[in-house]
Order: sequence, then C-alpha cells, then structure tokens
Amino acid sequence: MTAEQFIALKASEAVKALYGVEIEPEALQVQVTRKEFEGDYTLVVFPLLRISHASPDATTKALGDFFLENCPEIEKYNGVKGFLNLTLSNLFWKEAFSEIVGNNEYGQLPSTGKTIMVEFSSPNTNKPLHLGHVRNNLLGSSVSDLLKAAGNKVIKSTLVNDRGVHICKSMYAWKTCFNGATPESTGKKGDHFVGDCYVKYSQLEKEDSSANEKVHEMLVKWEQGDAEVRALWKRMNGWVLEGFEQTYKELGISFDQVHYESQTYLLGKSLVQKGLDMNVFVKDADGSVWCDLTPDGLDRKLLLRSDGTSVYITQDLGTAERRFKENNLDSHIYVVGDEQNYHFQVLKLLLGKLGFPWAEQIHHLSYGMVELPEGKMKSREGTVVDADELIAQMKEEARNVSEESGKLADASAREKEELYSIIGLGALKYFILKVDPKKTMLFNPRESIDFNGNTGPFIQYTHARIRSILRKAKEQGLEDKPTDAPLSAREIRLVQMLSGYPQKISEAASMLSPAIIANWCYDLSKEFNSYYHETPILKEEDAESQSQKLCLIRCVADVLARATGILGIDLPERM
Repeated sequence: MTAEQFIALKASEAVKALYGVEIEPEALQVQVTRKEFEGDYTLVVFPLLRISHASPDATTKALGDFFLENCPEIEKYNGVKGFLNLTLSNLFWKEAFSEIVGNNEYGQLPSTGKTIMVEFSSPNTNKPLHLGHVRNNLLGSSVSDLLKAAGNKVIKSTLVNDRGVHICKSMYAWKTCFNGATPESTGKKGDHFVGDCYVKYSQLEKEDSSANEKVHEMLVKWEQGDAEVRALWKRMNGWVLEGFEQTYKELGISFDQVHYESQTYLLGKSLVQKGLDMNVFVKDADGSVWCDLTPDGLDRKLLLRSDGTSVYITQDLGTAERRFKENNLDSHIYVVGDEQNYHFQVLKLLLGKLGFPWAEQIHHLSYGMVELPEGKMKSREGTVVDADELIAQMKEEARNVSEESGKLADASAREKEELYSIIGLGALKYFILKVDPKKTMLFNPRESIDFNGNTGPFIQYTHARIRSILRKAKEQGLEDKPTDAPLSAREIRLVQMLSGYPQKISEAASMLSPAIIANWCYDLSKEFNSYYHETPILKEEDAESQSQKLCLIRCVADVLARATGILGIDLPERM
C-alpha cells in the first residue's frame, strides 16, 4: 500500500467516524505536499465540505485531530486554506521499509489480464539503422518492459518494411553501378553496403530522368513474382537483415514476433475489396481505390494504385487485423515518429469504417525527432548518424572520460573494456530515454557521458558505490537487515522515494513515458549521494543503526537496478 493509499483509507475512516458518511478512499485526493509547506502528503479537504457542512479550517482541524488520536502512523498535521498537510511518523516509514526489504518483485504491479502489442523499430531494408532508429528502438523496448512491470502481457513486435519503391531503388542502383560487388567483397557490413546503394540512387535519379520509371517497373515485376527481381530482392534483404541483427544485439533489442511487409501486403488488399463491397471505399475510372475522408476533416486517401500495387496504409490494415485476431489483443501501440501522425489517424479511421470494434484500441506513441547540433539528418544524402558508428563512438567517449577522471584506474584491461561498453551504452540509452517522448531532442554524445550530471554514468556510479560499501561491510562481517533503530530524516526520505516506485511505474505506464522512470532514477541517485556524504555507514558505532543503514542502501541499489532494467541500462558492480 502506498502512502497516498494509506492516507486515503484513513481519511475515509475519519469521514465515516466524524460525519457518519461512507466515502470510497479512491474518491479522495491525496498528493505529495508542495515543497514550500511542511508535511509529507496533503489531503485536499474542499470536496469534503459538502459532507462536513463546516468551514475549510474547521473540517481540516477535525480531520487532523482524528488522525492524531487514532493513527500512530501520523505524527503531526497543519492546515492551509482547505489543504491538510500530514507528516507521517517513523512507525509508518519503518512499516513501509519492511515491505520493500527482500521483495524481489518490488515494483511489479498485479496482473491486469490485458495483452498489449508494442510495434517498434520497423526499419526499411534499404539502409542501416541510424540515430532516429536508436530512439525508436530504445523507446519501444523500454515501453514494452514498462507495460510488463505494470502487470500487462506484452508482445514486442516489428514489421520489417522489406518491399516497395524504396527497396527497388537500392536494387536498381546495385544493378546499375556496383558491378556485382557484395558486402564480403567490399568488407562492409551488409546494411551499410545496401545503404550505399540507396545513396547512390539519389545521384542516378538526377542524372537519368528514366530512373524512377525503371524502378517502378521493377516494383511491378516484384509483385508479379518475377524470378530475377525476387532473387535479387531476397539476396539484398538478406544482407541488410544480417546487419540489423548485429546492431540489435549491441543495443539489447529483441522481438517476440517479426512480420514482413512482403508477407502482409496482400492481407491489406483483401480488406480493400471488403471496403469496396461495403461501399466505404470507391474505385476511380483508372482503377485506383480511394476512401473519402473529407467528412472526417481529412482528404481522399489512396489505398490501391491504378496498376493494382499497394501503398503503406494497405498492408497496415491487413497486419492490424491479423495481429488482433491471432493474439487476442486488448491494445496495439505503434511506436513511430511524429511525422506519421496523419498516417495513424487515417489507419484508425479506416479500420473503424471497415467495422472493426478494436479500431479504438490502436494507439500511436508519437515521438519527436532526434536532431544534432548541425541540424536534421537526411538518409538519401548520406548525412545520417549511423547507429553502429554511434555505438562505437559512445564506447570511445566512455573510454576518454573514464581515463580523464581516473575512475577506472584500478580495473584490469578486460574489466575496462567491458565497462566502456556498459557505460557508453548506458549513457546513450539514458540520454535518449530521459527526454519526454513527445519532445524533439538534441543529442550530444560528450554531454551524455558526464559522471556528475543527469546522466546514465552518474546513476551507474551511484550503484557501483553502494555495491562497494556492501562488499566492504561483508568483508568486515557486518550484517544488513532491518532493526528497531529509528530512521533518520534522510533515511525516511530514501524510504519515501522507494515506496513511491510502484506508483511511478503506474504513472509512467499510463503515459507511455520511460522518461518518468529515468528521471526518478536520477532523483533517487541524487538523494542517496546526499545521504552518503552526510552519513557515516561503515564507521557507524551503533550496531543496530549500522545494520539498518546497510539494509537500506542495499534496497536502494536493488530497486535502482530494477528500474534501470526497464530502460535497458546495465548497472555495474564495480566502477
């Protein structure tokens, strides 16, 4: 039970005892007390005035006096213009602490019984993953783990965009300009090699006015099952997919289900026919199929071209139907950049018009783009920040900063290399995930590595510091367990933060925002470091107090590791 829930429960009991009226605890408003007022939590009294038939001050005093007389967990109160500020006692925080100690599932919320699919990554097989994909992957993976922690069954999925005009552009460029070269013959990672083909096409397009027409002919042949086109398509896609797997492994990304556009676009075509039969879609004189969305405040939406080839929205229709049917989903979340807001607005409308009741259960987690100090990235101009190069750069930044700070001076060469990877990737993940998904963000690799700022390495170093203290305590034969010793004000603050972790999970999951957990981890790390600098732990003379202090900081480390695990960030034991 959280502090808010406890206070709401006791307030419900107080209202019944004082005024003879039953009120559900969930109907009461309890919030953390604002910093400028004394207290831990605040009960909003105004909604209770219709029950008390008294002034705000009188109602506040009656409730406060009841708490002091009947609740030893409440130490004192003060009322401010209809707000009852309550200070919880050491007894309450000791009980809260005991609920955390030894609970290996702490923060895992009860099962909701719901199944949610989270689709993310969904790359095109014509170029390597870049910084924008990194944000997408980290968001999708973290949101998936966040929803799991909130009690949902989660299916992580990706739809690989492995067919279409963009794929044919890379294929055409390879046939025209690369003289049979391969990733093996050039020594390039497969996705990088095909990305070079895509960049090359942008040059061909400027030089050859017929290039676009030839690419479209290739797409038509692909849809007709042309053996030569299909063989080249399969070969080049294989190069790219192998490269993707290496990048996913580095980032710690995995999927429960992988779908391919080449296997789903025909499903969409069957739904287009269903829409025509229902008269919600129309066929123009040239054979193209459309849906008129002007009554919905949008425009006409193309579903099939005049030559019968499909567009993106077509396969998304079929894939959505298949996923809801096969997985019995309660919700489907698409993690896609905000430039696709219109697309998902249309998708939801079309599925609703086709009569699917689950259309309203589709959600678009729209996130802002990642920009660099020099501006936006452009794939066709080859100005993107490649994901593989970024990962290597982050490891190198971790090496440089670590050597400058001397923090890893005592580590072996092997330990250092492992830590450079853990620190570099932790810095990258935290820097991206600490930002609200809806916001456009500016990425600065060097800034993300700082050991003292709001960064992943600061949190990692905090965890390593706690583990170091615990190792030394173990070497000295010291125990770490709760005792009868009272908690200090600083210790109460740590317990208060830890006890609020399940609520943070619930809040972050409802908002699909890992940033809430990321910044909570930073706040907890800051609070621990303040406590550490003010409090002797290994030099504590009172055995019971020392044992409890060690137990408390172990809980901090354990919960911190659990929370950063949701972000995909590893916390080292030594650093």
